[in-house]
Amino acid sequence: MPYGNVIPQLMTNLQTAYRQAVDADAKLDQLQQAGHAKFSKIFTVEQGFNTQSTRFLPYVKELAEAVAKLEQAEDQALLESIVKRLGLILMTLAQFKEQSR
Repeated sequence: MPYGNVIPQLMTNLQTAYRQAVDADAKLDQLQQAGHAKFSKIFTVEQGFNTQSTRFLPYVKELAEAVAKLEQAEDQALLESIVKRLGLILMTLAQFKEQSR
């Protein structure tokens, strides 16, 4: 299986994204309660996401489902899409964490 080494690495990065998303979503909840965080979604369809949410966890869930599909059927286009979206999530989470200090 050529993707044998890739899947565990994707899962590790997804776990990192999940933990960071939990923290970021809690911070977004606080901001929203304070009257801030007025936006309709974090990522767009143009960025490769089908999910439309004001929180990070639904996007991480979408990627986890995509990785599960990748495990079932190796698909180069799907792999590239996952890597691109995972990178975008991790970068955005890092920027959000930095700005919300």
